[in-house]
Amino acid sequence: MKAYVVGGAVRDELLGLPVADRDWVVVGATPEDMARLGYRPVGKDFPVFLHPGTHEEYALARTERKSGRGYKGFTVYAAPDVTLEADLARRDLTINAMAKDEQGRLIDPYGGAKDLREGVLRHVSGAFEEDPVRILRVARFVARLGFRIAEETRQLMRRMVEIGEADHLVAERVWQEFSRGLMEAHPAKMLEVLDECGLTGRLLPELSHDRAALERAAAAGAGLAVRFAVLTWGLDVAQLAALCARLRAPNEELELAQAASRARPLLESRQPAELLEALKRADAVRRPERFAQLLEAARLAQPGLDLARIEKALAAAIAVDAGTIAAQSPKNIGARVQEARLEAVTRAIDRE
Repeated sequence: MKAYVVGGAVRDELLGLPVADRDWVVVGATPEDMARLGYRPVGKDFPVFLHPGTHEEYALARTERKSGRGYKGFTVYAAPDVTLEADLARRDLTINAMAKDEQGRLIDPYGGAKDLREGVLRHVSGAFEEDPVRILRVARFVARLGFRIAEETRQLMRRMVEIGEADHLVAERVWQEFSRGLMEAHPAKMLEVLDECGLTGRLLPELSHDRAALERAAAAGAGLAVRFAVLTWGLDVAQLAALCARLRAPNEELELAQAASRARPLLESRQPAELLEALKRADAVRRPERFAQLLEAARLAQPGLDLARIEKALAAAIAVDAGTIAAQSPKNIGARVQEARLEAVTRAIDRE
């Protein structure tokens, strides 16, 4: 039984980057062997265990055989006779198919270190095309590392889209990779890769091709919800709903993008009633922190946007004491609060 550090930890160490956590592959062991040593099983689809002390993940060496479409269409074989080289062969890219033994010696059967030095993303084997999420992973690594894609890998990615393998992407895994790509240093590069291989048209047809705003958001260190709102800034409510359903965008990202889509047409209005309507559509009085994110997205998406008026309107609307109005009379509280807010916004705007 031997254990090896594999994948991203080896890659990042060679790049001189901090290693957050380490994954291990165990060769020559059975699940029973791991249990006897105190490892706790956690894997659902294949044997993965947590180290009793460090809680790092240890997976038994395995191979995979394609047995159907999509992410679940694999038959996994994990046994003591599976070699480290066979396990590494099923990985996506050569730079992720390296290992180190317990003495720190590099094991690199597929030339990952050379590709790392030369800044190349190259698939390990034909098994790459068996999992369409790998297209997104390659795009994300371009956004993160700025590496070029080997021509043979680029052609394989295009072929996967053309033959329909990418039509079987699992939405949850798409969001996992896509959201990580949005948070990289140059997220627009991820979208460029998806454009080039044809996946944008199938997965993200609503998105425009102006990616400068997304790069501004990354340079500003914006959070994921703001970056997603910037990316989807020009979409109407129906387009946004279709995109978010396809991506299974989580609530935080979905709600901010929806609020931006509803409020966007009125943000620069000079009319108090329209400004108040924008605040209402964005639920700004009850959720001022989210509205601040919306305004951050607006500034990044449209740098020349003058949002001073909407900020004054929000301050005026928040200053209205709904509790006091309700205490005066229990009748028509909502309408009276709205009227008071409109008067307050009007006064604030008239001072300009």
